[in-house]
Amino acid sequence: MFFAYSPAWSTRPFCVAIQVAPTSSMAIVHERRSVMLQFDNVLCPIDFSETSTRALTYATALARWYDSHLEVLHVVPAFEHDGPPAHFDTAGGAWPSREQVIVEIEGAIAAAGAGDLKSRALAQEGRAHEIIACRAQALPADLLVMGTHGRSGFNRLLLGSVTEKVLRQVTCPALTVPPAAPHAAEKPVAFKKILCATDYSPSALKALQYALDLGRQAGGCVTVLYALEYTDPDEVLEPSVFDPCHRVVAESRRRRQELCDHARRRLHALVAQEPTTWCQIEEVVAVDRAYQAILRQAEEATADLIVMGAQGAGGVELMLYGSNTHHVVRTAPCPVLTVRAA
Repeated sequence: MFFAYSPAWSTRPFCVAIQVAPTSSMAIVHERRSVMLQFDNVLCPIDFSETSTRALTYATALARWYDSHLEVLHVVPAFEHDGPPAHFDTAGGAWPSREQVIVEIEGAIAAAGAGDLKSRALAQEGRAHEIIACRAQALPADLLVMGTHGRSGFNRLLLGSVTEKVLRQVTCPALTVPPAAPHAAEKPVAFKKILCATDYSPSALKALQYALDLGRQAGGCVTVLYALEYTDPDEVLEPSVFDPCHRVVAESRRRRQELCDHARRRLHALVAQEPTTWCQIEEVVAVDRAYQAILRQAEEATADLIVMGAQGAGGVELMLYGSNTHHVVRTAPCPVLTVRAA
């Protein structure tokens, strides 16, 4: 085990990292595994944008890994034979037929390398976020895979976008794929470097089990991150002429150190009993805003996947605009898996 500290008590964000050495006890692994991931049904909505077809390559790779049924869904406001509903703008041209949409979906499935999988092309009409959420429940989907940016051309996940609305409604785990994510190869996907953010909420604890199981299946490394959002506008960390004996500085540093030590002990207690035979576990405590710490750690560690809970410690929905999860999903450099407690 080792501890790595950044320069002491600067005002810049810092982190404390702990690496847990692997154990040789295979028996413990079987006793403590509370989640055995198996995605039998994978749902991947697409709009034929570049980001959605990239998401389809991830859905394909995961379906191949888990021998899943893959359903690829496209939603249009209305099909040709029905005529345009009054609440939709048809300035862009005529509606396509269901048959035309199915042909396009099948082409996308083939292009993603999923032609040999158990797959289904499905075209439905209505409001996209409502249809996707209903289909995820009806299937029922064990995993939803979506791109974060649609055909509108905007370079960020917008408040009220289809992806955000869907993430608020679905109860299954959701994998969001940003434009920055690399294309998944046409082979089983393995997330070797996983970053799991925790705030000890029920959804975050479940997310941790998902992260550990994915890490074990890939034989990779899971970094568990806790962000201590410690801010005190009156805190003094540097000496001044008003504190010649440095007593205020010393007290501020002591108080902050106590908080960090407590956070480090709590995080270590969370993962100390987890077996590391099949994957390595690292612990990181960062003093910063949570989403900034998560994004920075993901960049520095070149994470393949970020795993987060969809609801916070206070039970507040984290996919609301401005939340930590929203910030991470919107700007992550890699796919993000969001998990609900129930």
